[in-house]
Amino acid sequence: MAGETALPLQQFIASLDDTCLPKILQVCSGVYFQGSVYEISGSEVSFSTGDLIKVIGLELLSVCLEDLSNNEKFELPINHTGLFKVVPDEMPFSTVEEMMSMRPVGLETCLPFTFTSRSKMTLDNVTLGAGRALTVLSIEQREGEEDLVRCHVQGQQEVSAEVLIPLSTRGDFIECESKECFTLKEIMSSPGLRSRKFRFENTNKCQRPLVLSPIHQVNAIMNLRKNILKFPSSLEVDVVDVTELCQDVKFVTPLSLPEVLSQPDESFPAVVNVLEGPDTRSLFKCSWLPELSKRSQLVVHKKGTSAMILLSSLKSRKAQQYFLVSHQYGGRFRRRPREFNSVYELYVASMQAPGLKVSVMRNCEEVEEEGLPGLSVGDQLEVVRCERMELPCESPTAQKQSVEALLCHHLPEPDDGDDDDDDEEEVKQDEERQEVLLPLYMQGHFCEVLKDKKKYKLRDLGKDFSLPLDVKVVSRDTEVETDPLAAFACLRIEAAMLEPIVQVSFPHRPDQCFEVPTRWLSMSVAFTTDPLPWPSGEPPECHVDRVTEVTDTFFYEFRKQESSDAAPPPRPPKRNLSSSVSCKKSSSKASKKASKQRPDKSAPTKKLSDLTLNSKKRPPAPPPPAILDDEPPPIVPRKHSGADKTLGKALPNTYVKMEEPKKKAPSCEVEVDSDSDHDYETVDETLLSMVKAAQENVMFY
Repeated sequence: MAGETALPLQQFIASLDDTCLPKILQVCSGVYFQGSVYEISGSEVSFSTGDLIKVIGLELLSVCLEDLSNNEKFELPINHTGLFKVVPDEMPFSTVEEMMSMRPVGLETCLPFTFTSRSKMTLDNVTLGAGRALTVLSIEQREGEEDLVRCHVQGQQEVSAEVLIPLSTRGDFIECESKECFTLKEIMSSPGLRSRKFRFENTNKCQRPLVLSPIHQVNAIMNLRKNILKFPSSLEVDVVDVTELCQDVKFVTPLSLPEVLSQPDESFPAVVNVLEGPDTRSLFKCSWLPELSKRSQLVVHKKGTSAMILLSSLKSRKAQQYFLVSHQYGGRFRRRPREFNSVYELYVASMQAPGLKVSVMRNCEEVEEEGLPGLSVGDQLEVVRCERMELPCESPTAQKQSVEALLCHHLPEPDDGDDDDDDEEEVKQDEERQEVLLPLYMQGHFCEVLKDKKKYKLRDLGKDFSLPLDVKVVSRDTEVETDPLAAFACLRIEAAMLEPIVQVSFPHRPDQCFEVPTRWLSMSVAFTTDPLPWPSGEPPECHVDRVTEVTDTFFYEFRKQESSDAAPPPRPPKRNLSSSVSCKKSSSKASKKASKQRPDKSAPTKKLSDLTLNSKKRPPAPPPPAILDDEPPPIVPRKHSGADKTLGKALPNTYVKMEEPKKKAPSCEVEVDSDSDHDYETVDETLLSMVKAAQENVMFY
């Protein structure tokens, strides 16, 4: 940067065109010396002192107009339709060539124009006096000779002539105000016009001199910036052109894993720098994840597609675990019977594998109104098909309802007798199979009846059977140092998938590889030219991890991304409330009618029914003894026997019988049926006797 002059970004960009790109600029100062931050169209653009910017494209956006009288600035779009006139420069031009260079590039379209000379001009055979107006008509170019300007000279008494003036002619030339007008596009397309002053052609607008400056959208790339950076040239940043000094500078472009996957095969193997490591809340739980720290290096061996199986452990006291397992896994599996918690799960499983047989694991009570049959533990069912069944009506006037149900054969229990049964008996057993309809909304507990004892490879299970599938590892993978799958009593194969992957390793262990699914890991890397960590032409024999533990978040995200159009499990049908209410009303009317025809001897009286436990009312307290005056009843000391004194036990409260009332209160008569077995005359009893009598009556009733 020594000896280079810093220029405002807008001024430097205005001096460029597409032919001189690309240019490498270095930020040397700005509004903020430690860094400039600008918010542009919702994206933040920041430049710090010393940043390198490689300009690769320019696009004219608008024009900035500055009023020289008050330094006010405003912008106009490049497609502004207004016209502008050139304001003659007060400073004279020293040569005709200098004056002509300030004209637009397409000179013929902007001719003629007029100028004067402050001094006398002597040509070959003509002498022109000072102040004589000369109108440029054209420029004549001659081979091997100097270019000439053909000018029209207006003489006295309407006498005119044409003269040829060499471009190198010296003098004090002043441009006269011209009637010609220019648009903003025409002005911005000519470097000569961009340096001139203008005013609006419309006299109703500002007539003060204006300086016009282009505002470009700069397309550039920066080191460690992923996308092309776009920003306006009007940013208040000073830059220096360092293109010649930075010819060997390489701008690093970050790549995501899907972008690495799009690289040609010839790019691999390669050493890459990890610019941005994966999120700490990653979807993976494996040993290589913590090592993918920022600024570390990786060896990318190849790209491709890997067949994987998603396994899960069954729910238990421990947290559920999930694994991505490669088809190259060398262990052997044996199928385990699946468990189902509803008839709908049976239906889904039978659609994937017809002929499903299950055993009932829990008793189910029969509910005729809901269409639920009774099942006992140990009953064996064979799923046949799905069909519709009609539910029983609650009343003759109710509308019939039909629901989807699973037709099953109730298999007979295995016979422990002789095995010499002939074919006729087997046919008879088939005919005696009972059919049972299970509504799809029915809950239950079923276990698959499985007689398969064969050992399978993982790839065969994912290919030959419908998923999900319960399995158990019966022989571990001997090539895996620690096989985590062998420790589980049961695993569920959730899904089979084809995942785009990159096979990578760390430079210090180039033979220990692992596959990174590019869809599920977010990180950015940059290719380098560093040598590979093995002798040239002698790549190591790679050992790829076959089991990768993932988090439950991975499982849920995978389920969300599955395109499943399966309908949700059905709900039980809504009961017809109106029919049930009418049914209850009719039954209550019938019961009332029957009670009138045949009176019930054990029916309790109205007041006695208030004391029953079914009324959920607290029985009334017994009335206090009636006395003549307001004085409290006299306290009579208790008489205890010797045994009572010895035991020291408290007696029940018998304040009602402490003293005979002086005046007997009128008794409360209770009306009783003549046929009743009980006779109640008064309620002058204790609370205990009343409750006891009520309970006896309720029990009898």
